[in-house]
Amino acid sequence: PVLHFLRFRRGDLDALVDAINATGYGLTLGLHSRIDETIAQVVGRARVGNIYINRNMVGAVVGVQPFGGEGWSGTGPKAGGPLYLHRLLGSRQVPPAALGLGAAASADSQRGAIDELGAWASASARGELAGLCAELQRTTLLGSRWALRGPTGESNTLTFCPRGTALCRARSEAQLLLQIAAAFACGADVLVEASALATSLRGRLPESLRRRIRPTEDWLEEDFALVLVADDCAVDGSAHDGFLLHRGALVPQLCASNDGAFAYPLYRLLAERVVSANSAALGGNASLMALAD
Repeated sequence: PVLHFLRFRRGDLDALVDAINATGYGLTLGLHSRIDETIAQVVGRARVGNIYINRNMVGAVVGVQPFGGEGWSGTGPKAGGPLYLHRLLGSRQVPPAALGLGAAASADSQRGAIDELGAWASASARGELAGLCAELQRTTLLGSRWALRGPTGESNTLTFCPRGTALCRARSEAQLLLQIAAAFACGADVLVEASALATSLRGRLPESLRRRIRPTEDWLEEDFALVLVADDCAVDGSAHDGFLLHRGALVPQLCASNDGAFAYPLYRLLAERVVSANSAALGGNASLMALAD
């Protein structure tokens, strides 16, 4: 075994985490610190499926530390997590109440784009789209944070975060708007193939939304975390959910099942992150932070 030490300046911590994210892998990360701000800084920036604070990084327990990574380290949902059975069943809709976790501690954040799209739809007399945006807003798990059960002296938190950019492929404006709404409801930016359809739609949207929709001449040269396709637009010609091998990673490819609010399974558009912290180690007994078992 080789143990590699890398020293870094305190002010370069963000750059270090960014470098770790840039590797494309994101299974587990361990951090030892008694400074709350440092913990929050790393947890908020790292794109890693399981983060362990002041404890060992092995022994994930079903229902306590659901296990699974991001990027090249996993496609989700997490093994032993509340969405795992739904994924095996191919569920399209998973309302928060179905998770069996009680009430979410918070549901903040990156939902501004879906609100703006809904407002634009209302102002443009697109009542059906406005209703769709409202339903997606009520249903998305984006930003929700759940406390999981666990042993005394340990906290385990499950959070639903944006997975990344969504490549959207559609042949009609209605289909493309449905994909954009689903992506925005899950905090994702949108990548579209440059076409007259995409250019026309993008030009009619507010500037704040246009910035989150990027056209491309060649999507094969782009980075994206998931693919949303309509009907016969699937990359492999299939009309079923599956995966696309892109740049060495398995990228979820989700096909519309209908034209309603749950045409795409929203939970598949999100990344699950679990933070397991030895809460006792943040107290006065520094020996609790020992690396030994």
